[in-house]
Amino acid sequence: MHAWSLLPNLPAGLQALAYMADSVHVVMGYSGRWLLWTAYLLTSVRQHDAVRVTMREESVEVVQGDSVTLPCSFFTMSPLSRLNIIWTLAPFSHPDSPSQVIVYDHGQVIEDPSLTGRVGFAGIPWSADIVLNDTRVSDAGAYRCVVSNPPETGDPGIGELALSVLAPPSLPLCLWDGYTGVGGTVTLSCMVAEGVPTPEMRWHKLQPEEISLPMNMNGDLSGSVRIVNVSSQNSGLYRCSVTNLLGTQNCYINLSVYGPPERSPGILQGVLLTLSMALVLVALTVLVLWLHRSSRERKWRDGEEEECYNEIRYTPSLMKRSFV
Repeated sequence: MHAWSLLPNLPAGLQALAYMADSVHVVMGYSGRWLLWTAYLLTSVRQHDAVRVTMREESVEVVQGDSVTLPCSFFTMSPLSRLNIIWTLAPFSHPDSPSQVIVYDHGQVIEDPSLTGRVGFAGIPWSADIVLNDTRVSDAGAYRCVVSNPPETGDPGIGELALSVLAPPSLPLCLWDGYTGVGGTVTLSCMVAEGVPTPEMRWHKLQPEEISLPMNMNGDLSGSVRIVNVSSQNSGLYRCSVTNLLGTQNCYINLSVYGPPERSPGILQGVLLTLSMALVLVALTVLVLWLHRSSRERKWRDGEEEECYNEIRYTPSLMKRSFV
């Protein structure tokens, strides 16, 4: 049996070295063979003087609220009595500010207080995998697995992976601002707090028929529609929709545009008729008053003439009696 066939689990390079040792034994005898085996041992010790970490996944996705396993495998030549594992998280928004998630040190597990009950090791001490339960959007970021195992020398083994937490859009908030009188300007605003991937936002006017409206985005999670010189035709129900691959949420605004009352032809004719009748009534009143005054003035003149006539007839009779 060949010596190299006894080491099937060796790396390919070391298997080749063992095969060479077996071949040298045939050519040079035992001295050459042991020389190569000494080189193999030195190479093996050099390769295993530090912990090696392997991340089975470079990125992981999970839907908000579900559980997820973050894989981290390691290889060490030393006993595990002094094994040390540290998981850290650097949020995507603050990559330079990592925080500690969970630690395994000399047989003890220490969790971040904010994650108590939601994080734990899955296969300690043979694996550095961790399980994250009831995931939240704030759990997303770059995770780092750091493993060391004294007395092995060298730097700790390090592996990284990215966790994305998918979430449906939250319920958006619809607001309006401006003057709703005829000729005014109105702004319709829509804001959503979260959604991963970033939700797509749309505005529609629903009445009397559905119409898509042009929109201005104010960042990734806010959009508005500006309506200038509003009229009664702009009155109606408006809807803001936010959508991503996990769902859709809506909010609504009922816009009412106010203006001066519109006068129909019948009302205008009634107003004109009323004014005409009022003018006729005023004219009749003036005519009656004039006739009444004229009648009084005529009677007054007739009374004066009669008095003057009586005075003229009375005077001669008086004179005649005075002579008699």
